[in-house]
Amino acid sequence: MPEITLEHIAHRYSSKQVLEGFTCSFGAGKTTCLLGPSGCGKTTVLRLIAGLEVPLKGSISIDDQIVSKNGKILVPPHQRKTGFIFQDLALWPHFTVFDQIAFGLREWKEKQVSEKVLGILELFGIKDQVKKYPHQLSGGQKQMVAIARSIVLQPEVLLMDEPLANIDVTLKATILRHLQSLREQYRFTMLYVTHDHREAMQTGDSISVMNAGKIEVSGTVQQMRESSNEFVKSFIHL
Repeated sequence: MPEITLEHIAHRYSSKQVLEGFTCSFGAGKTTCLLGPSGCGKTTVLRLIAGLEVPLKGSISIDDQIVSKNGKILVPPHQRKTGFIFQDLALWPHFTVFDQIAFGLREWKEKQVSEKVLGILELFGIKDQVKKYPHQLSGGQKQMVAIARSIVLQPEVLLMDEPLANIDVTLKATILRHLQSLREQYRFTMLYVTHDHREAMQTGDSISVMNAGKIEVSGTVQQMRESSNEFVKSFIHL
């Protein structure tokens, strides 16, 4: 259950400065919701942790190991034991459900792969969809496949970039329950990006509210409710 720490991070895209002096930590074995408006830097934080981006300045540590620092990758993405669920899910259109999930198990024996994939599909209640392709699945089923693919190798850190933004409230609640159950089972640290304050308050053990590339306030749901920060009060409609 690793803690994630970012210290004095600077990052930009072309001429746009996204983060400057950004420092925060995310608790080991906890679900932290990174909450804020579009364009405030939430997704950039996830991508930096995963190693999909490299900070121009500052350092990132996972479980006390520095994985990147001042523009250099010290631990490559595939060795960081992170799973990443993108907002667009990034399912491969020409892969069946089975092949989507089995992709990361290429070095396993065939019987082990089959047992692992079918077991996790049964956990999500979509074992009967194993031979289907993404275009044959409902929106909720696609979400389940994307989550299953990300946790099949039992990552220590699960990064989620607004994965439930386009599904209905009832299904969203079901998937969130699945996620919390999985976190308790696999004991990973989860960082969940959203711009929906209701989703954050239902999901997170703690919430970090971002605005314009910085964290305004971090704390529990109750601390958010009691916050005197004007941006937090207006953004989560207290």
